[in-house]
Amino acid sequence: MNETRQGVFNVADEGKDKTKESTTENPKTGASKAVAGAQPQPQRQPLQLDDSSAIACYANICRVTGTPEELIIDFGLNPQPWGVPTEAVHIKQRIITNFYTAKRLLHALQLTVQRHEATFGVLETDVQKRILPSVRQAQQQAQQQQQQAPR
Repeated sequence: MNETRQGVFNVADEGKDKTKESTTENPKTGASKAVAGAQPQPQRQPLQLDDSSAIACYANICRVTGTPEELIIDFGLNPQPWGVPTEAVHIKQRIITNFYTAKRLLHALQLTVQRHEATFGVLETDVQKRILPSVRQAQQQAQQQQQQAPR
């Protein structure tokens, strides 16, 4: 796939008005008007992205560490996502970035998750709360039976 795409989501421009225009409001009427001398900002050209050499990797675990200058984000696959893992989780991808880029990434992720939740509903991050009630009841009954069993 040798394709060049235009940047679909430019974090730097998200939520910003393309023109720098000051307004004043009349306290009696509530009407506002543009202040003379406001200069329009030049429009940014879309960023060209070439993802032909990108490597896709699924991750269900993330670890964030860092130094005062850099943020280190490790991604891996936990083969046993419920309970305590019995084997080591292998880190497959590591991204090292500066805190400015990390903050822009945080903003982009927050906006994306907000849009997703507005469309599909709130994402529950607690695995125990996501389990179906019938499965949860069966687990609780099994735990009660284990506790009541004579030793």
